[in-house]
Amino acid sequence: MPKKTDEAIEPVNAPLQVATHKATKNNKLDGSLSRLVATSKQMPLDLGIEVERDVNGVEMGVLENGISYLTQRGLSEITGISRPAIQGITKEWEELFDEDFLGKDRISFFKDYLFKNGYREPKLYIETTQNGSVHFAYPDVVCMAFLEYYAFESKADSTKALANYRRFAALGLRRFIYEALEYTPGDKWKYHNDRVSLLRNSAPTGHFTIFHEITGLIVDLIEADLTINHKTIPDISVGIAWGKYWSEQNLEAQFGSRIPYEHNYPNYYPQSLSNPQKTNAYPDAALPLFRQWFKQEYLPTKFPAYILKKASLLPGGRDEALQIGGMYQNKALPSTE
Repeated sequence: MPKKTDEAIEPVNAPLQVATHKATKNNKLDGSLSRLVATSKQMPLDLGIEVERDVNGVEMGVLENGISYLTQRGLSEITGISRPAIQGITKEWEELFDEDFLGKDRISFFKDYLFKNGYREPKLYIETTQNGSVHFAYPDVVCMAFLEYYAFESKADSTKALANYRRFAALGLRRFIYEALEYTPGDKWKYHNDRVSLLRNSAPTGHFTIFHEITGLIVDLIEADLTINHKTIPDISVGIAWGKYWSEQNLEAQFGSRIPYEHNYPNYYPQSLSNPQKTNAYPDAALPLFRQWFKQEYLPTKFPAYILKKASLLPGGRDEALQIGGMYQNKALPSTE
């Protein structure tokens, strides 16, 4: 079994060790292979692709949340194993994901490796759509699990897997993909800061707005690496929940009417096509109650469900979403009643 070594890494633009598959009677790698996709059913996520390109024969890309990935074809090329073999492991992972036993089989290796590295998703790939086409993205951490397995654990020919493992292990696969694609992560604060600038002083006199009041929550989410953009607008979630509470409690009778005001999105938001939005502003007299409701009810009971829906936008997936969802569990203010 080869030993893991720390070798000097080749330049990013150096040719990768690319697999050359031979067709066999039981494994015809002809044009039909291009129609092979990752197994099982998964609803495509509302998660865009920032960039995807073939680099020295390997298909790689970056999702809009910054996760770097290889396509199934790209993963096959760097490991030297066939796509049906990758599909087999992918399907096996899904079928045995809930099993607790860890032995010496290959899925036990993958579980041990990926769980230790914070990956606990029930699928080894992220299914997303781009221009109407479905893409299967194997995240960098999953790709490194495949590489390590085929470089050091499998009985299959490890030549290409070992060469590429040494290369990626020194630099890190995510950094390698970023550099190979000449990708620089964008300013994660841009979407929020542009909305803050646009909505500054937009509240009608004597009223408060939901967006202004939950800025602290949005900042927390950005710092937790949730992608805040036109697809993730927490103030909509809060606004809907508060509006329902306002109506159910007949708070207008106590505080007076809420009034619509012009709420605009930056012009690069798809929502800007319907600017100005008619959003409600609430009487300042109700602000203490809103803050109490937000901290005592929304954050502990409604926010966790909201953030779970955004798990695909987080590098750590569902586990990270659960962690973020629990941030406010112990921060609820004591009741004033």
